[in-house]
Amino acid sequence: MDVSAAAAGGMALTALGMVLTPGPNMMYLVSRSIGQGRMAGLVSLIGTGVGFLVFMTMANVGLAAVFVVVPWLYIGLKTAGVVYLAWLAFQTLRPGGHGLFETRELRRDSAAKLFRMGLVTNLLNPKAAIMYLALIPQFIDPSRGHTTAQGFTLGAVQIAVSLTVNAVIVISAGSIARFLAERPRWARAQRRVTGTLLGLVALTLAREIPQRARV
Repeated sequence: MDVSAAAAGGMALTALGMVLTPGPNMMYLVSRSIGQGRMAGLVSLIGTGVGFLVFMTMANVGLAAVFVVVPWLYIGLKTAGVVYLAWLAFQTLRPGGHGLFETRELRRDSAAKLFRMGLVTNLLNPKAAIMYLALIPQFIDPSRGHTTAQGFTLGAVQIAVSLTVNAVIVISAGSIARFLAERPRWARAQRRVTGTLLGLVALTLAREIPQRARV
């Protein structure tokens, strides 16, 4: 196996922290599920999944060549990923941070439009772009060879975690929104857990950057 268990686990943990952090994808999916029903949320989720596949393919086609020709860029991508994770943790933990289920009303749309909007929302989502251009390279080890294969494997882990968690949230969105609206302390606890998780991952990855620079 080209990807170590530690790398796969780290990728899964990072993907979990990312998917639980409020962003364009999550806000759109939850809004659709609450406003138009679970099926609308799931159709939109399929669109976001296709968007992840597009990002994964585009990123991995060039990663192997980039790492060979411009090795310092590998360190730069890792640094950018750490900074972004730290920023997400701050945005989640700061006073007045956004909750996962602060949604707005949306008009009802056809299945085709739901799919298309899910796809477009993800393709224009900076979180998705940075995930593949800066965060996934954090877990690629050039010494293990086949960096492209590693990228696709790690991308598959990210997609599996993202789609699974999002599907659960979409199906449960209505009940969760009502639960948190009645219990503001629980909403604050959700933000704190998510922010702390992202911060710990950022610190762990930051410790690896000097080691990579010496390789």
